[in-house]
Amino acid sequence: MNAKTRQRVGLLDVGRGVLGLVPDLPLLAKETPGLLFRKPTARNSIGLVFQRAAARHPERPFLKGPGRVLTYGEANETVNRYAGVFLDHGVCRGDVVALMGHNDIENVLVLLATVKLGAISGLLNYNQRGDVLAHSLGLLDSRLLIVEDDCLEGLASAGDAASAQTALSFEQLQEKAKGASSANPEACERTVAHEKAFYIFTSGTTGLPKASVMSHFRWLKSYSGLGALGVRLSSSDTLYCPLPLYHNNAVTVALGAVLVGGASMAVAPRFSASKFWDECISYDATAFVYIGELCRYLLGQPAKPVDRQHSIRVIVGNGLRADIWTQFQERFGIARIAEFYGASECNIAFINAFNLDQTAGTCPLPYKVVAYDPDTGKARRGDNGRLIKVKTGETGLLLAKVTSRAPFDGYTEEDATEAKLLRGAFKDGDCWFDTGDLVRQQGLTHVAFVDRLGDTFRWKGENVATTEVEAAVSEIESVEDASVFGVAVPGADGKAGMAAVVLRDGHDFDGVRVAGALIDSLPAYAVPLFVRVVGSLEHTSTFKSRKVELRSAGFAETGDDPLYVLQDRDNGYVPFYDDYPQDVATARYPRC
Repeated sequence: MNAKTRQRVGLLDVGRGVLGLVPDLPLLAKETPGLLFRKPTARNSIGLVFQRAAARHPERPFLKGPGRVLTYGEANETVNRYAGVFLDHGVCRGDVVALMGHNDIENVLVLLATVKLGAISGLLNYNQRGDVLAHSLGLLDSRLLIVEDDCLEGLASAGDAASAQTALSFEQLQEKAKGASSANPEACERTVAHEKAFYIFTSGTTGLPKASVMSHFRWLKSYSGLGALGVRLSSSDTLYCPLPLYHNNAVTVALGAVLVGGASMAVAPRFSASKFWDECISYDATAFVYIGELCRYLLGQPAKPVDRQHSIRVIVGNGLRADIWTQFQERFGIARIAEFYGASECNIAFINAFNLDQTAGTCPLPYKVVAYDPDTGKARRGDNGRLIKVKTGETGLLLAKVTSRAPFDGYTEEDATEAKLLRGAFKDGDCWFDTGDLVRQQGLTHVAFVDRLGDTFRWKGENVATTEVEAAVSEIESVEDASVFGVAVPGADGKAGMAAVVLRDGHDFDGVRVAGALIDSLPAYAVPLFVRVVGSLEHTSTFKSRKVELRSAGFAETGDDPLYVLQDRDNGYVPFYDDYPQDVATARYPRC
């Protein structure tokens, strides 16, 4: 099965998959019961899991980076010293320690030091700038901010919100830690699983970031489900992580999988398609964490011997599309793909535990796939007022049931939390989390991810809020009005940004100036690839329908409207040409 999409999962598929679990039965027997039986009121935490792992095998390598390897024991001592510095700065249980830095071993040490104290690690996206970063800092309200020296300039762009922070650079933290105690902090034993561990930023329909809550309990669920049941690493494994350490894929999926197996984690400063396999080899990696776009870029590289000279046997991530699944697995010789479905705020997750193709896997916790309104993106209710479940093989909106064993931790803002909940869905008094995602119901508790709904779209592994981009486009002097949405590009994962703009009277479209303004004001992944110049945009009660029409037209059916595409800062936006979608799919453009 290659480009054809898997519609159903059968008993024979699962039966074959169960046989593949046999070699890992000891790990499964030890760790997977926690997926169903762990209690949110238990005294357990991320910090305690790490601390106990360090006590069991202090000599094993834990973190690998460029020119640096730390054992579990060495990492634990450094983490404890950092925790001592935090205590000296008044950090207590429940306080927030914000973290802003590019990928490095230090990020992992800082977040572990934070959670060991029962404090919350606020993982800032280092791409954020200006008002967006100021908003994020305001949401965190941190007691202390740890910032990489190279991020100080970006931090300053947040203005008063930045200057109000009590901040330490990595260099200052390391210097202060020299005189701190390396003993385990007493607070680590007292943290309760339901307490908050991370704030992870996700785009919302308001256009400004929301800080989703990751509790120790949900992290521990992932540790048991994705880590023990799905990835199943051993002490001799090294998992290579090229993804940003403000992503759940890195700090929950990758870190959890490493700790459950007593394995090593190699932290890459950044993803490089051309150097990827060489780096896997240099770190002796046997696993890596991915997003679908990463796999697409690797396939786009010219074939070379190193494609098969690595030792990678299992990969874990989400978004590997059906049309490249088999091609990717066969070209690079990957024995097992542990695709999963999850989101920063979602209270359940699916994991491809049985090594099937083209599925996000199974979930033992209650969920439903329901009919939805394509115009509003909301679940559709029948004549009886209840939601309508789709049949096996059909696509619908994924809902996750909210229970004491699968709580919805929500966001820092109560209104945003309540907006994601559906009540009275199938019976009086029930409560369900609306994921905003479309999935295919494959049967036997399996689903496949299809698409995202609402005012966000996903590009380059990031969620892009359309209203944030609209605000940036509208700041351009020549633009009177703008509407932004995501459009599919053949051969590329996710949705690329497209802006429909109305120009002010007397102004022409200046592609270089517009590109420069957007590149300066937005993260690279949020800069629209397409700009369509239109005569007008509706702002009535039917505005969303107009936006749906624009999104449906994409870049292929723009009529007589001028259409421009982004190349790079020097060339800016140029008139659309037929090969541009292929240039995007092969990562030739845009370059910004």
